[in-house]
Amino acid sequence: MNGEDVTPGRVDDEGTPRIRILVADDHAILRSGLRMLINTQNDMEVVGEAVDGEDAIRRVGELDPDIVLLDLSMPGMGGIRALEVIRERYPRTRVLVLTMHDEYAYVRSVLAAGGAGFVVKRAADSELLSAIRTVSQGRSYIDVSLASTGSLEEIVNPKAGDRDGGWRDVRLSQREREVLTSVAHGYTNQQIADSLGLSVKTVETYRARVAEKVGLKNRADLVRYALDAGLLAPERSGRVLSTGDDSSSQSG
Repeated sequence: MNGEDVTPGRVDDEGTPRIRILVADDHAILRSGLRMLINTQNDMEVVGEAVDGEDAIRRVGELDPDIVLLDLSMPGMGGIRALEVIRERYPRTRVLVLTMHDEYAYVRSVLAAGGAGFVVKRAADSELLSAIRTVSQGRSYIDVSLASTGSLEEIVNPKAGDRDGGWRDVRLSQREREVLTSVAHGYTNQQIADSLGLSVKTVETYRARVAEKVGLKNRADLVRYALDAGLLAPERSGRVLSTGDDSSSQSG
């Protein structure tokens, strides 16, 4: 259920328009907590809530918020794809990602899709509020905990071959690319299976095959590989998953 909307156009004590925020997260308790935190501030307010990516896109069209506070892992449409669509359809609205993922690969994926900022959910309240204000001013923001473990250049522009001997130059089948792209966009094995008309076991087989080919094992590295390979570039078709045939694939 969507949160209660507020009347647009409220101003702070000095007559300055408040930052209008849409909170998109599938956890009602988190949405409620964010609403309470944000609405205690004189210069910002929550104007609405969304429960998944598709709902977020619809609500942005209805409410025209200044900022969307967007989770990446929600049911249905992945957060990265929702971010791409929001930026394409509503370029005035800026997107600040609030997520549990703290790997550099996710930061790069968000920035490549047009995101204005990235904050992990373990961040202090003060940091999130600072991020909102920074993004509202047209600047970008990356979580302090991430910036402290590596330079901004290192986070945004990793050099090929700087880790594990470099990414392997491999040839992936069409189906393997589809599965890898879907994993990188945050879809679960079940969601990928449903979209591609495969069994969950077959999807797991493809994931294992991709991991073996590129020499990577964990999700963060697969996301980074997909980004470096250009598989996370914003799409124009309005669809993330395709059902292209792969003659070498297993039937599911």
